[in-house]
Amino acid sequence: QLQLVESGGGLVQPGGSLRLSCATSGSTLEDYATGWFRQAPGKEREAVACISSSGRSTNYADSVKGRFTISRDNAKMTVSLQMNSLRPEDTAVYYCNARRNYVDSWGQGTQVTVSA
Repeated sequence: QLQLVESGGGLVQPGGSLRLSCATSGSTLEDYATGWFRQAPGKEREAVACISSSGRSTNYADSVKGRFTISRDNAKMTVSLQMNSLRPEDTAVYYCNARRNYVDSWGQGTQVTVSA
């Protein structure tokens, strides 16, 4: 099973940028569809962006379209999320996800806080 470790979270001012990375190991990344989810305090976990196993297809939540970009490098076994024009409402714990045959693997999460 794939293991996932996120990094890159932190505190950023509104309008700023962050790049989240997800390092994977234990299996072949190209066998998995991957995505980023987030969970804010008191709210349900929600999908932010996803990318197909080949990297050719992406989807985004309406709230982040035009601001976030998901990418992956199967050779380097990494998945990334470039986040620009950050807003206070983007504050949440961000989780990397990988799915194969309807089985999900999750990372431990990384905190993103957008505040002046």
